[in-house]
Amino acid sequence: MRILNRDQIRTALAAVDLMAEIEEAFVAYSEGRSVVPPVGELTFDEPPGEVHIKYGYVRGEDYYVVKIASGFYDNPKLGLPSGDGLMLLFEQRTGRLASILRDQGLLTDVRTAVAGAIAAKYLAPERVERIGVVGTGVQARLQVEYLRPVTACKDLVVWGRSEESLGRYRRDMEASGYRVETTTDAGRVARGANLIVTVTPSRQPLLASADVGAGVHVTPVGSDTVGKQELEAAILGRADLVVVDSRSQCTERGETAHALAAGLVEASALRELGEVIRGGRARTSEDQLTVADLTGVAVQDVRIASAVHRAAASRQEAEID
Repeated sequence: MRILNRDQIRTALAAVDLMAEIEEAFVAYSEGRSVVPPVGELTFDEPPGEVHIKYGYVRGEDYYVVKIASGFYDNPKLGLPSGDGLMLLFEQRTGRLASILRDQGLLTDVRTAVAGAIAAKYLAPERVERIGVVGTGVQARLQVEYLRPVTACKDLVVWGRSEESLGRYRRDMEASGYRVETTTDAGRVARGANLIVTVTPSRQPLLASADVGAGVHVTPVGSDTVGKQELEAAILGRADLVVVDSRSQCTERGETAHALAAGLVEASALRELGEVIRGGRARTSEDQLTVADLTGVAVQDVRIASAVHRAAASRQEAEID
């Protein structure tokens, strides 16, 4: 049994083809080859926070995973990161514990960002003129960084609640080679980009339908808990294609749940991301409005944890030799 800390996990990630692993996970899920029970969840009011417990396995593979991930949004005021967590990797055949991955939320952050890149690969316009980001936290950075294999675009327009957080984001991303415009008007992001990612825990819509035009792709990833909402539901109602990572999860949480409740989207029209991956690029016109609603599925955790475990084992064996 291995215990891997955050630095060891980060090193192991460098040896993993993350896009391939997560794409295969989504396909396995949509083909019914996985077992993923409903999300376990704890929510807190004072201080505001939440804990997600996700677990599952892919039939015929070596491991199953139990993941605990938390988000406590006042932590930065205390000088602490808002996210934390760990993953427990067990052998499917015996139930023996194979690895404790003390990632402090790193693997959840990475697999979420990779899923955003996969959605853009199949749904974003061929020519991304500008990337819009709603949010300024860790995920707002990672979503952009993991888009590098998908688009060469280096122009960003970013929304945040404070000039201080926007300033930090601009400095960090300019140091990575991006050109960054910041704003406290979310509508400016919607009107100024044709690939938009929203990454906040908002419970009120931040993007209005009137501001989102044709030829745009939107990937909301923040609405992973019942009650959260980043997009006006009418955006999904107008969309030519709404893709979800999980039909069952997105009918209960995420942007799709709000659109379904409002009668703006038909459940039968939803396509799962795994189905899209299996069928190839889904955007058929540059004028389409597309949405990929990502709530996070346990098969992503299974695949990334298994890959890190194997990469760490291979590295250790090489060092011994």
